[in-house]
Amino acid sequence: MSSPALARPRPVHRAADLLAAYLPGSFYFSSGRGSLLADGVYTAVQAGHGQRARAAAEALVAADVAGVEEPVVVGAIGFRPDSEASLVVPAVVRRAGGPGREGPAGALDGTSWSITPKPEPETYAASVRRALELIGDGELSKVVLARCLELTAGTPVSVPALLARLVRADPAAHVFAADVSAPGDPAPRTLVGASPELLVSRHGSTVVAHPLAGSLPRVADEAENRRRIETLLASAKDRAEHAHVAAQVADVLTGFCAELDVPEEPSVIGTPTMWHLSTRISGRIADPAVSSLALAEALHPTPAVCGVPVERARDTIAELEPEDRGYYSGLIGWTDLHGDGEWVVTIRSAEVCDRTVRLFAGAGVVAGSDPAAELAETSAKFRTLLRALGLEGAA
Repeated sequence: MSSPALARPRPVHRAADLLAAYLPGSFYFSSGRGSLLADGVYTAVQAGHGQRARAAAEALVAADVAGVEEPVVVGAIGFRPDSEASLVVPAVVRRAGGPGREGPAGALDGTSWSITPKPEPETYAASVRRALELIGDGELSKVVLARCLELTAGTPVSVPALLARLVRADPAAHVFAADVSAPGDPAPRTLVGASPELLVSRHGSTVVAHPLAGSLPRVADEAENRRRIETLLASAKDRAEHAHVAAQVADVLTGFCAELDVPEEPSVIGTPTMWHLSTRISGRIADPAVSSLALAEALHPTPAVCGVPVERARDTIAELEPEDRGYYSGLIGWTDLHGDGEWVVTIRSAEVCDRTVRLFAGAGVVAGSDPAAELAETSAKFRTLLRALGLEGAA
C-alpha cells in the first residue's frame, strides 16, 4: 500500500483545463476545495445498500496492490435503499484547484424545448395537503415532497456545455457530472448538477457536514434579499424544519467522532437562486478506518431530503410522488485509499439522456407549511438548472 504522504495527490492541472477536457462518460466533481476529472473504468464497485463503503475499500486496496496510482472510487448512489448506484475505480484521475469563472462558457441558448410537469402543479399542491394531514395525525414530523419537470429538446443536449455553465454560474458550488447509464437506456445517461449541500467530507481526521433546510428564493433586489435573510432567521417554521436536520446529522456523527462541534444557532448561506438556513457541523474522526463513504452511507438520507421519521417519510414519498426520484436526493462524490473524500446531496440536479432532461426539486413539509408556498419553493429551486439551460422562466 502506498504511504499516506505519497497517496494524497497535489493538483498539477488547471481547473479550467479539466472542465474543458470533460466528455460524456467522464466523472467530474468540483467544489471550493478543488476539481477532479476521472476517465475510464479500472473496476466497477458492485454492492448493495449498506455494503458499498466496504466494497469500495476492498476495491481501492486491490487497485493499489495492482499498481494503480493514487486510486479513488467515484460515483453516485440513488435515493432509496434499493436504488441503483454507479461507483467505479477509474483508470485515470486528474486533479486541479477550485474552479473559477474563466472556463468554457458553453452554448445552449436557442434550443427549442417542450416542458412537461410531473405531476401538474395542482396535483403537487394536493400531495402537500395530504402530507399535512399525516403530520396532523401524528404519523410524521416532516416529509420532503419533490416534483419533476421533463424537458425535451429539439436536438441532443450538450452535457459538456451544461456542465460548464453550471460551473461558471457558481464556482463555489459542488458541481458534478457522472455517467449513470443503465441497461435499457436509449442513450447514455448523465447525472449533472450544482449542489449547495455537503453531506459529509473527511480529510485526515477532520469530518465536516453542512446540512441545509429552510429556504427562500433569492431575488435581484439586495434590500429585499436582506429582508429575506432576516425572515429565515426569525421563522419558527423554518428553524424547526432545520433543527430536525441538524439534530439528526449531529446524532449520526456523534457515533463516529471523538469530538463534534455543533453551532447552537443556524446561519444563512446563499446560492445564485436561493437562501438556505445552514449549520456547519465539524468533528474529529474516532476510527481512521471509517471512510468518507461509510459516513455518507450512515447519514443518508438526512431529513433535508426525506423526513422524520425516516421510514414513514420514505413510504409517504413513494405514495405521493408519481415519478421515481432515481439519483435525485441521493449522493455523489469520491473517496480515496485513506478514506478521505467528499460526498454531496444530489439536489439542483438533472438526468440527461439524448434530448431529454429530467429535473427534480423538493420542499420540506412540516406543520404550518402552505401548499402554495411549497410549490413556489420548488419552482425557485428549479432555476439553477433552468438558468443553465437558458430556460429560467419556465418553472
